[in-house]
Amino acid sequence: MRSAAERFGVLPRPSLDYTPEVAEATAPLYERVKHVVPAIEWPFHAPYVHAINELKKTRNAVILAHNYMTPEIYHCVADFVGDSLQLARLAAKTDAAVIVQGGVHFMAETSKVLAPEKTVLIPDGKAGCSLAASITAEDIRLLRRRYPGVPIVAYVNTSAEVKAEVDMTCTSSNAIEVVESFGAPRVICLPDQYLARWVAANTTVKILTWKGSCEVHERFTGAELSAYRDDDPGVTIIAHPECPPDVIGASDFAGSTAKMIDYVKALPEGSRVVLVTECSMADNVAVEAPQVEFVRPCNLCPHMKRITLPKILDALLEMKEEVLVDPAVGLRAKAAVERMIHLKN
Repeated sequence: MRSAAERFGVLPRPSLDYTPEVAEATAPLYERVKHVVPAIEWPFHAPYVHAINELKKTRNAVILAHNYMTPEIYHCVADFVGDSLQLARLAAKTDAAVIVQGGVHFMAETSKVLAPEKTVLIPDGKAGCSLAASITAEDIRLLRRRYPGVPIVAYVNTSAEVKAEVDMTCTSSNAIEVVESFGAPRVICLPDQYLARWVAANTTVKILTWKGSCEVHERFTGAELSAYRDDDPGVTIIAHPECPPDVIGASDFAGSTAKMIDYVKALPEGSRVVLVTECSMADNVAVEAPQVEFVRPCNLCPHMKRITLPKILDALLEMKEEVLVDPAVGLRAKAAVERMIHLKN
């Protein structure tokens, strides 16, 4: 099979000067992000933003950006934004020929699984995930032998090979719904041990777990959050279910990235919020919820931060790095993801 560069061709590099024309073309975009992107940084970002948005038209491409992308990506070049579930759905529906995944590798694989006829690119192939790395397809096969007949649910933060071995995937948005959909007394929920514990605390189904975790969320502690509340008793603490139980216990609300965003948007003027998740999400939500003040004890995801505007530009110019999934694996993985997507349809 010919490479994406051979199929589409390589385009010449555009000028990346911050000209008056570029400044004018990108001014409305900077207006959206000016209170989270310093003015001194915009002359660097703007030429990339302008060039990428023009290249998307040339390549018939869309950019999918996870909530953990930086604001200049999330608000200025992305066509679709959201959590893993939202992006999975959008990947399946887009009419574009090319999908550029603003996120980590398993997300790009999921896009390819749901849209195998499309060209899927990830700007940095080393953008991995500690959760996806914590379990393999062989581990799933061993679990099948050890727990025959017990349904297995995999978080979308897993490789296509793992998804191909399970009964259904889930996200933090719908994990409880997915687990309960089997009508079984026991369900294996993997690989995130903390998400599984959170699900177990909110359902009567017995949950069997796997010892995986997110290197971003597991670094938070309940003591850290209690200290923030002691310093500011009126602060609202919102946590992701991938956090340890003591963090969830110290929070006012726990939910998926999409539910966290909805919760923040509904808060009244002057609210102060600790958003217990990846750093860039607070910046992105701040654009949409200017009435809220963010206290930011966040942790950076080193994998998400591999995706930058220069790398997105290179991906579109050189049609790299293409994400491929074995068709047989892809068909089985697609079935597991589509069972989740169409659970209520």
